[in-house]
Amino acid sequence: MSGQNFGVVRGETARFNLNRLAPQLEDVHERLSGVVLENLDWLAFIDRYDRPGTLFYLDPPYFGCEDDYGKALFSRDQYAAMASRLKGLKGTFLLSLNAVPDVYKIFSAFGFHEVSLTYSVAGGIGKPVREVIISQRTSNVS
Repeated sequence: MSGQNFGVVRGETARFNLNRLAPQLEDVHERLSGVVLENLDWLAFIDRYDRPGTLFYLDPPYFGCEDDYGKALFSRDQYAAMASRLKGLKGTFLLSLNAVPDVYKIFSAFGFHEVSLTYSVAGGIGKPVREVIISQRTSNVS
């Protein structure tokens, strides 16, 4: 669902419409049929599913923001462990991180594609940032 949340706004009527819930759930049910949801540590997940033809998309916390996904869920040393594990991958991967010198150093064995983004939270003023898409393919940083 896009553009909807369950936040509380004082002085406004609720935007959640119970009459639209059933059709939305039907759409979600159809779209997710056959999908397997896993709740595993990233390394256990890769070890379980790594085989030729598998594509992994990894989105760890930004380097320097390791606690953003939860206190002590991801530590800085896991970036090096991730780079090491990805070197022996049977499948392929895409990994997105912030474009900082330590990320280039840790993942130096892989290809980088730099992108510019603008982050805005709750419609606020956007903040320009640089991210890298990392993969097995070698490419020039743009």
